Amino acid sequence: MIEQFIERASSYAGDIDFLFDLITYMVGFWFIVAEGALFYFLFRFRRQPGQPTTYVDGTDKKHKRWINVPHFLIIACDVVLIIGAGNVWYKIKQDLPTQDATIGIVSQQWAWTFVHPGNDGELHTDDDIRLVDELHLEVGKTYHYELTSKDTLHSFSVPVFRLKQDAVPGRRIKGWFKPEKEGVYDIQCAEMCGIGHGVMGATLIIHSSKEFDEWLAQAGTPGKNAKVLAAANEKNPRPKD
Repeated sequence: MIEQFIERASSYAGDIDFLFDLITYMVGFWFIVAEGALFYFLFRFRRQPGQPTTYVDGTDKKHKRWINVPHFLIIACDVVLIIGAGNVWYKIKQDLPTQDATIGIVSQQWAWTFVHPGNDGELHTDDDIRLVDELHLEVGKTYHYELTSKDTLHSFSVPVFRLKQDAVPGRRIKGWFKPEKEGVYDIQCAEMCGIGHGVMGATLIIHSSKEFDEWLAQAGTPGKNAKVLAAANEKNPRPKD
């Protein structure tokens, strides 16, 4: 259902969509049942000429069926939802798969700095590629990310990945994603972080293997990384303390 409005581009986006669909169908079913019963009773037992009013005092045990039966059925639905949510949570948040690369993500008012590993494939080395508001990934590769904040609470949100992870000052938060569809998509901040929150967006570019190698060769050219980062920081300066 959600994919009709926002396309999927990660390996676990379908799991998130299925969970939301399951919640929607279960809640929608009981909503229709409850409203159907309400309107049935309204019309079935509406006031009629010559028909005396009957007082229901709650002592007739058969009336409890209208509470007990739906109650146990809803509990069964809740158990299904809890199990489903627990499985998806464990898959996304707890069971980190083996990574092909690690990306650094730094949030600040009001920009994103993405640290890509250079030609050596390792993060936190001299050939790291730093870009502001621009994240480049290779389709089909599994990425771990290290999310930090320089100032206040932010939230790294990628709608097509069905990913939203808060960035907390003083913490290095780890997670993962695996892009499975090429294209250009939006990155957002999903946490109110100040007056510039509304413009704290970035661009996600998912390349084919060939395109990614070409981008990496160009972005990793000696001197080019420093110039790109200097220009980006000039456009998005850090706020004064």
